[in-house]
Amino acid sequence: MSGWIAIAVLTLLTGVVLWRMKMPLLPVGFALAVGLVGYLLTSNPALPSKPAPPRAIDANAAPQLEAAHKRLLQNTGDVGAWLLFADILSHQGKTEQAIEGLSLAAKAMPDVPDLWVGLGNALTRHADGFITPAARLAFGRASAIAPDHPGPPYFLGLAWLQAGEPDEALKVWQDLYARSPKDAPYRPELERLMRGARAMIAAGIDGGRFPGADDNAPALEQR
Repeated sequence: MSGWIAIAVLTLLTGVVLWRMKMPLLPVGFALAVGLVGYLLTSNPALPSKPAPPRAIDANAAPQLEAAHKRLLQNTGDVGAWLLFADILSHQGKTEQAIEGLSLAAKAMPDVPDLWVGLGNALTRHADGFITPAARLAFGRASAIAPDHPGPPYFLGLAWLQAGEPDEALKVWQDLYARSPKDAPYRPELERLMRGARAMIAAGIDGGRFPGADDNAPALEQR
């Protein structure tokens, strides 16, 4: 039985039991999802279930992962813990697990824009820095929920850049820069990106993966 089938069966059985006991499904089901966090740390649910050595975790990241896991066990609605959990996994190269975790969180808390931005960012990292249609959809959800959120226009600019339209990217970033607080932590990164876009326009360079864009992306949480 594959990992995803095992998860589906477990979730279905839990739902049947809760229905018979007349208990609410969403809170308990979400708690069950948090209980699968440990599974995501060491396994790929898309692969067949079989004995396998645990994946190596950076010694410096292990305590942070454990702390995020504990926070989620205590409070399944801890958005910061979900984002931290996914960010650490992404930096460990476990982008699929990061996407799976944030997908669970975003579906359970669909009105939280930071989760959709985090999901879009995880999808972008998984695609080696390219803004995929799925990532754009996630950023679009965040923008629809919170039009003033800095994340969607930041990544939309990257998408324009990759599409070979640095002038459109520059327009998006200039608008974001103009309405951002002067002490916003992402302003220096925006300045760097705008300089790069201007240089590309001047040199007539086609779009592509902007060097370092996915690795050095600032924290774009709603202020």
